[in-house]
Amino acid sequence: MSRIARAETARISLATSCRLLLAIAGAASLAACAQAPVGRQKADLAGASRQAAVERPHRVAALHPRPISRARVPNGDAKQTASHGVASFYSDTETASGERFDRNELTAAHPTLPFGTKLRVTDTNSGRFVTVRVNDRGPYVRGRVVDISPSAAEALGMVDKGITNVRLEVVQ
Repeated sequence: MSRIARAETARISLATSCRLLLAIAGAASLAACAQAPVGRQKADLAGASRQAAVERPHRVAALHPRPISRARVPNGDAKQTASHGVASFYSDTETASGERFDRNELTAAHPTLPFGTKLRVTDTNSGRFVTVRVNDRGPYVRGRVVDISPSAAEALGMVDKGITNVRLEVVQ
């Protein structure tokens, strides 16, 4: 085979390789277009209402971490009895349990405890405590373990601070 023929064969194989590479890149880009964009998935999560978040607990669990620490009942019962973390207070018009929010009641929002559970919320800095009833879901801010009503916040003396470190204990 002559030198010219070898050069021509090399050019043909290079052109074939380039075409093949372009075909693979085109197929990969079409396959990527078939998937839902990440921005749309995040927008779907952000657009969900509070009620919808309660109806889809798997999304709530993915956004909100569990309490920082837990203590177990000595007899082996798996019921959560204590946790530590940050508390804040909130106001709303309706709760996840369906009852109307009353800022004068000693109530709280907790992500996992059943409605009606009584919690003793103790400010770890001052030692002040208040007993509240869980009637809502939340908090919806990463790192917080409980939201309490404004009257409970006043009892703890945290209205001016907005947030405080607390210990939660199940009373009931």
